[in-house]
Amino acid sequence: MNGLEAQLGEAESIAAALASEPARARVALCPPATLISRMADRLSGGPVEIGAQDIAAEASGAYTGDIAAAMVRDAGARLVILGHSERRTLHGEDDALVARKTLAALAAGLEPIVCVGETLEERKAGHAEAVVRGQVEGSLPLALQGQAFSVAYEPVWAIGTGLTPSSAEIEAMHAAIRAALVERLGETGRRAPILYGGSVKPGNAAEILALPEVGGALVGGASLKAADFLPIVRAV
Repeated sequence: MNGLEAQLGEAESIAAALASEPARARVALCPPATLISRMADRLSGGPVEIGAQDIAAEASGAYTGDIAAAMVRDAGARLVILGHSERRTLHGEDDALVARKTLAALAAGLEPIVCVGETLEERKAGHAEAVVRGQVEGSLPLALQGQAFSVAYEPVWAIGTGLTPSSAEIEAMHAAIRAALVERLGETGRRAPILYGGSVKPGNAAEILALPEVGGALVGGASLKAADFLPIVRAV
């Protein structure tokens, strides 16, 4: 929940920098719903894709305040983040709801970015991998077979805290997620990128992105300013 029209200049700066010096990475920005259309207009035809931060599971109807997948697609989004840890913890979204939202995204032609991740209590109890594998199984419908999507691993305890798991912890979890993806979705699960999200910053991006099975980053606060985000893009 960051960003007013005045901040669209940061997105334009990111796009301009990537237009003059193309990135090796695929780059997308996911603004709040109020800015999707305006950002899509300003960045149209450029190197930055536009995504949404969430959608409703329902296609339409009497759900005041909710935003359907077709609506964000109509506004200019082509991707959508689903099951973000803040949606799960603050809004009580469970795996079944995330799976329904994923189906809604596919039906509207949106590419899902499905988030999974454990709490600090779950990690301390030794249940981190079991929790995350369960989220993969419960949140990713079989309809994803043959579709473009990605999974984002977000250790809940690392988001907004400045804490980051060790390289060994990140590598182990990404390997576990890959195994779960292959088990559930076969060859599609073998190809899907696994992004790391959790206090990704210019200072740690290169080390994290070099780890096995880390196929990109889901960047939070560091995406709000071009000066912070561009070094992460260039670290690929």
